[in-house]
Amino acid sequence: MIIIANYEMKPDPSRFHGIQRDIFIALESSPEIFEYDSLQELLFDIDLREHIILAAEDLSKSKAKFTPFSTSKFNPEIWTKTKYGYLLHPDIFASDGIKDIFNNSQEYAFECSTAIVIIFYKAVLDLIPLSFFNTLFQRLLLWDWNHDQDLSIVTKKGHDFIPGDVVYFYNPDYNHPVWMGENAVYLGNGQYFGHGIGIKTEEGMIEDLNTLRRKNATRSAHLISQHSRLSTKYLSQFAKQIYQ
Repeated sequence: MIIIANYEMKPDPSRFHGIQRDIFIALESSPEIFEYDSLQELLFDIDLREHIILAAEDLSKSKAKFTPFSTSKFNPEIWTKTKYGYLLHPDIFASDGIKDIFNNSQEYAFECSTAIVIIFYKAVLDLIPLSFFNTLFQRLLLWDWNHDQDLSIVTKKGHDFIPGDVVYFYNPDYNHPVWMGENAVYLGNGQYFGHGIGIKTEEGMIEDLNTLRRKNATRSAHLISQHSRLSTKYLSQFAKQIYQ
């Protein structure tokens, strides 16, 4: 359910179209309470979720490959490989580093949790001014769940997912550690994107992960009751749009 401080009337669903309408209806019909300090904050949340979905779809169409850290690669003109991940060169803007992953995707190979962080950065980049983005996210380090604290990722328990949330499919009998599970963006309408698997339904994700179990495995992969999302309350203060 949506609650907006000092705002008696909520927006009419007809104000929204496409995935934004699906997001609004999911927020409003959820048993979870979504509190916003202003109408602008709610509209930013809807925009941010839409851009997370768009970034996930863009990554799914890209040439970036799935691989563990040992065989990973990032464009060496932009990033330096360290034992903790890929560090942005000091003379490169964070915005250019994130854009390069999508514009020169053939130069990249990484696993699913890194993909999620990249998707989050791309969504924020598309919604706030470059000056704010580059100030907040200097010298990015990318691998696994490494992220700047200003990205403000929040993880909660629960199975009531909203489009734009990130979920986790756990694969307990994996045959290689990289397939212990799959981080995936919930795209809405029963669809999920996980780097390395693609866009699938919940059943499709589980079926694919079950082909990546060790011999004589007895436990099926499954979607766990957990989701991660960005903190709208924090990030909305940097939004470049003025919502009417």
